[in-house]
Amino acid sequence: MEAKAVLKYAKMTPRKVRRVMDLIRGKRAGDALISLRFMPYRAARPVEKLLKSVISNAEQKKSADAAMMIISRAFVDVGPVAKRVEPRAQGRANIIRKRTSHITLYLTGD
Repeated sequence: MEAKAVLKYAKMTPRKVRRVMDLIRGKRAGDALISLRFMPYRAARPVEKLLKSVISNAEQKKSADAAMMIISRAFVDVGPVAKRVEPRAQGRANIIRKRTSHITLYLTGD
């Protein structure tokens, strides 16, 4: 049995979110929730909410104990990039890229 949840347009760079996803991939859902709770990274909060969502989706499917299910796939895709202009000295300009992420989690169980 497999359950899935997706968070689109998260206002975080994919690189920072991938750092968190690499730490929880392959763990049991309950263990991953505990480790996400105490991670110092800002990206851990939305990933924790997404993990709770996929656990809830698994419980709705009446599959095995959702907390004992394993995070089989966890990946981050690049979302749209908003571009902003920052004025600089002597009439120049810098482009600031506000990056977004699409986060996907899969739980599998027996």
